[in-house]
Amino acid sequence: MTNDSNQTNRWSYRRAYAERNYPPGTRVRLVRMPDDPNPVPEGTTGTVLAVDGAGQLLMQWDNGRSLSLLPGVDSFEVLERPQQRDVPAHNKRSKGEAR
Repeated sequence: MTNDSNQTNRWSYRRAYAERNYPPGTRVRLVRMPDDPNPVPEGTTGTVLAVDGAGQLLMQWDNGRSLSLLPGVDSFEVLERPQQRDVPAHNKRSKGEAR
């Protein structure tokens, strides 16, 4: 495997992890943002709007800022996750069920 391939796999993994664990609508509280020269203040709450291609959480902070969170770099706690939407009954299939 080449180095480029490893890097691509790493970003794909990060994006998939973030999409799975922090779906749009997830509410978080910032604990610490160590690597930003103008960080969002600690303790600020906000809502995840989306996950970008690099696995960053695109945020709308309650103080009006929109600085992204970097899972694994920035420290934050999840306050609330959105309820999963119900899958319509006609889309639910058990393993081996005919289409």
